[in-house]
Amino acid sequence: MAHKADDEYDYLFKVVLIGDSGVGKSNLLSRFTRNEFCLESKSTIGVEFATRSIQVDGKTIKAQIWDTAGQERYRAITSAYYRGAVGALLVYDITKHVTYENVERWLKELRDHADSNIVIMLVGNKSDLKHLRGVSTDDAQAFSEKEGLSFIETSALESTNVEKAFQRILTEIYRIVSKKALASEENTTEGPGQGTNIVPLDSNAPDLKKKGCCGA
Repeated sequence: MAHKADDEYDYLFKVVLIGDSGVGKSNLLSRFTRNEFCLESKSTIGVEFATRSIQVDGKTIKAQIWDTAGQERYRAITSAYYRGAVGALLVYDITKHVTYENVERWLKELRDHADSNIVIMLVGNKSDLKHLRGVSTDDAQAFSEKEGLSFIETSALESTNVEKAFQRILTEIYRIVSKKALASEENTTEGPGQGTNIVPLDSNAPDLKKKGCCGA
């Protein structure tokens, strides 16, 4: 049996990062995909994405992670941004309560525009700043349970739980997709979405560019 080439994979999952500007979405992305952190991060303009492959149950899962600006003026990208997404990390800053208050608004937008079966994880970022904490872990955990979300606190700066967050959401997506594929095979019906979940890039998305280091 031939070995896979570097760019071969069994599944391609599109995951979007959403949340207010400044909560650390871009640094979560760069920490997971390149193990980098940029202290002088600039606000993301438009849409960027990066990829990384992981192994789950012996399968190669390629994650295509999209990052966008949290500012209101970029709301026009909404539909293209969410199209084809099977997972979402909804990020807030544990030191800024207002970013947590806005989680409900982001959740509504996600449920309005994304696929109803999208897997959502609430992420409290900047856990290294414990002395400045403005959102209790218990409150966020309770909210997540009420809304049916998974929950984790991360530090992109210290690399705490970043790997775990992405691994967990990608594994959950894989388990759902593989169960559906198995059910389809048992019913001997061929339908859309069976087998490899390929997510096409939308070339019409504004300002789309592949993510480089520190916004390059």
